[in-house]
Amino acid sequence: MLNENIKTIRKSKGLSQQELAIKLNVVRQTISKWEQGLSVPDSGMLISISEALETPVSALLGENVVESEVDDLKAISAKLEVINLQLAQRKTTRKRILHWLLISLCVVIAAIFAILLALESPYLDWDYSDPETAVLGVAFHSFEWLFAKAAPIILLGAIIGIFLTRKKE
Repeated sequence: MLNENIKTIRKSKGLSQQELAIKLNVVRQTISKWEQGLSVPDSGMLISISEALETPVSALLGENVVESEVDDLKAISAKLEVINLQLAQRKTTRKRILHWLLISLCVVIAAIFAILLALESPYLDWDYSDPETAVLGVAFHSFEWLFAKAAPIILLGAIIGIFLTRKKE
């Protein structure tokens, strides 16, 4: 296992046997013997190897080291593509929901306008000597006045929003 790990880590770092041998002040044949399992480095040399390969001694001794695959980049790219598609779908869904909410807002405003036109402000004929009727009449009048002032602006904004959020083909 040690021999395989030394070889795998050395290759993953892009080092030849000769380059590692120079870093460790040994001959290339020593590295070759370690990698073939014909000999084993002593504990002091293990520490030097781990420093030269920039890896922990535990990885050299026992942990299985897998060569990094070229497919890692492809896997990351595929995952990013999936994430981008999910984000695009969320954006499209939010846009579609906003579009239908704006259409619903326009329908509600039109319905309230129709109701107010059909009622023709009946509170104007009420007897305001009764305090409860007076309060209710003022509330109706306030709502009608505020609605008549704000609804056209909200309706115009909603219509513009509908055109901005429509599906473009």
